[in-house]
Amino acid sequence: MLWAARGAVNHGPVRLRRMTSLAARLLYALASLIGRLPWRWLMRLGDALAAWWRWRDVRESRVVRINLELAYPDLLPAQRDAMHAAILRTTARQVLETIRLWTRPHAENLTLLRETHGTDLMDEAIAAGRGVIIAAPHHGNWELLNQWLAWRTPLAILYRPPESAVVEAFLNLVRADTDAARVTQVRAEGPAIRQLFKRLNDGGVVGILPDQQPKAGDGEFAPFFGVQALTMTLLGRLASRTGATVLFAWCERVDTHADGPGFALHLHAAPAEVSDPDPKVAVAALNEAVEHIARRDPAQYQWTYKRYTLRPPGSGEQNPYWNR
Repeated sequence: MLWAARGAVNHGPVRLRRMTSLAARLLYALASLIGRLPWRWLMRLGDALAAWWRWRDVRESRVVRINLELAYPDLLPAQRDAMHAAILRTTARQVLETIRLWTRPHAENLTLLRETHGTDLMDEAIAAGRGVIIAAPHHGNWELLNQWLAWRTPLAILYRPPESAVVEAFLNLVRADTDAARVTQVRAEGPAIRQLFKRLNDGGVVGILPDQQPKAGDGEFAPFFGVQALTMTLLGRLASRTGATVLFAWCERVDTHADGPGFALHLHAAPAEVSDPDPKVAVAALNEAVEHIARRDPAQYQWTYKRYTLRPPGSGEQNPYWNR
């Protein structure tokens, strides 16, 4: 028995990885079927999904309502309700839209870009050789932006891994394409952050979603739509310590037709304060810039995200999403 125990091989982890991979591939097969539907069908499905969210008042509906109460306290109830409906409709359409973008060739997806603005800023920043940080808020379709960036230049993208191993494996599948070798996905974890510093010091490009709430202790509070929000200090640290150029980027919907949506790609220079060595100054400028982008068309911003769960220490404020 002792010999058997010593000689036994634990196949559990291997079996688990295989099951995870199989589940991810099944999800991908389903997503591929959905992605092959005509655009007009996808838009109708999105509208039906939004209507269902509102009728059942599911999590997405409740979170949007709470965020709008916090960010737009002066709106009349009817105005806020109209914005709530518009946000859910746009968000639901984006869910179906993104499934198609994930499962169709990236070169085909990029034909949806009707306009490009400020791309010379990125070319100039790359040529300067000091490194480039692309700050990409959750506005418009950030997956299309990722595909454009990967087509344009090799880059590293910072991401927070999902709790589900199956979902992470699925995302690795849907983001694979002919440009997959040009993208290094870096987990938002301590040791991995060193990769970002090295890439920027070598003159490379790094992509960061700047409006995700960091863990407690990993950020500073600053106003976002007039409400204190814990905000990442990493972007400012990277910029101030490496001298990298910071550009804000987003793909904004500009039209919708039966043959698919159209987008405008924007690249804007970040305010100098985003790179300030003082983290409080940097996060305040970061939030102000993201808010300016989100106000361009609030329906295209990701209001389904719980941005304000963590509250300033000593404020006495409660998590606004608790029990709702």
